[in-house]
Amino acid sequence: MRYRIKLFGEITIKSRAVRKEMVRCLRTNIRNSLRHLDPRVRVADHWDALEVRPSAHLDDAAHAAIEASLTRISGIQQIQVVEAYPFIDFATTAERLVALWRETLPGRRFRVSVKRRGRHDFGSEDLERYLGSALLEAVPSARVDLHHAEFDVGLELKDQRLLLVSRRLAGLGGYPLGTQGQALALISGGFDSPVAAWRLLRRGLKTHFLFFNLGGPVHEQGVREVTHHLWQQYSASHRVNFISVPFDGVVDEIQRRVPAGLAGVVLKRMMLRAANRVAARARIPALVTGDALAQVSSQSLANLGLIDAVSERPILRPLIASDKQAIIADARRIGTAAHAERLPEYCGVISQRPHVRPGAAQLEAAEAGFDQAVLDAAIAAAQMTRSDRLLESAPVLGEIDEIATPQALAEAGDATVIDIRHPEERDVAPLRLPRGEPLAIPFFELARRAPALPRRRYLLYCDQGVMSRMQALHLADRGLDHFGVYRGEA
Repeated sequence: MRYRIKLFGEITIKSRAVRKEMVRCLRTNIRNSLRHLDPRVRVADHWDALEVRPSAHLDDAAHAAIEASLTRISGIQQIQVVEAYPFIDFATTAERLVALWRETLPGRRFRVSVKRRGRHDFGSEDLERYLGSALLEAVPSARVDLHHAEFDVGLELKDQRLLLVSRRLAGLGGYPLGTQGQALALISGGFDSPVAAWRLLRRGLKTHFLFFNLGGPVHEQGVREVTHHLWQQYSASHRVNFISVPFDGVVDEIQRRVPAGLAGVVLKRMMLRAANRVAARARIPALVTGDALAQVSSQSLANLGLIDAVSERPILRPLIASDKQAIIADARRIGTAAHAERLPEYCGVISQRPHVRPGAAQLEAAEAGFDQAVLDAAIAAAQMTRSDRLLESAPVLGEIDEIATPQALAEAGDATVIDIRHPEERDVAPLRLPRGEPLAIPFFELARRAPALPRRRYLLYCDQGVMSRMQALHLADRGLDHFGVYRGEA
């Protein structure tokens, strides 16, 4: 069994030199992606296609893995599964062809195309007419159309070896990875940013990843997992880098210095300032974000303009005109939705009532009191991990004390509840406890204030329990293992 690789349509209309370079790059990418499955795989170059020739000893499971990998390599329009048989005679060939096409051709127009090489006592047209008649006899509702066929029933005859396309698999399309340069994608682990990165990977852009850590090692591990998935599935032909910047100190400084309505936009501006400096060190010319116009207030046109104003590099936004449901559908398609569903969006809780149209002078005044040394320290503490090593240092997660209901909390007796929601969120929906009042420490201050609290049993509360669990794990990682979670369920 071998595979014929049909090129993405836009590649075939490029100039000869550009097409040649793209095909060379695609050939290399296929080899790099498949070599862990078959170290001896060969990729042959033809003008209109590539041919992947796996080792002869591979079993069905190995072939299935190769096929799955080929469907995720950008630059490929279609994968044709080609099987070889000894050529016996016209009748035997017709039997094989009818078995392959009987279910596809009813009511459709088709033609038979034979490519023949070697010495035979018949011509290609002789075999085409015979096979066409056999297909019409087997599928009476089909009809032959040599000029406007819906299906080209093709086969190749090389000396006494018959090659038939037994299956066709859809490819990813797009351009070969690496042909369009490189960029640095800001990734948070939600639905949007992984899809944004994937869309540009598909367009041939080699993409590195930048993560601003707001939730500790557990948050980072979740983002590492989704980044590793993207790399392994869609860009394993290239090694890229994952850079993690600890940004909790920056958030803390913003919360202390910046008015609440401007905090979200200021945070994005600080992230872009940091991203530009990281990209400059790595000589990466562009940034990628998951912004979609008007999806949230920080992504209004006015706010996007103010955010872009601090960037020295172009910002690519492949989701800018996408609906949320379309983004989620893409996330499910590429396998990142499951990661997004269990990771909270930290940026969204920084500012509960953000301004949609702040002025540039208003923002500059809000940032005037920000201590730039905090941003410098965060960038200096950035850590880089190679893509193939992202899962090597997963944190060891301990058991977290968890109480689900007010009744269980009342029975526990000795626990102090800490409401870690944003102050504005607490004001809108105050937390009612069966006894006493909760402590109020927003999540962005918890890591700084927790060590000074009297050592006793504490339970963290947030609306869905995800943020509180991450914060409890974050504190446990620092040796503060007396923090648990209160879910507050009815």
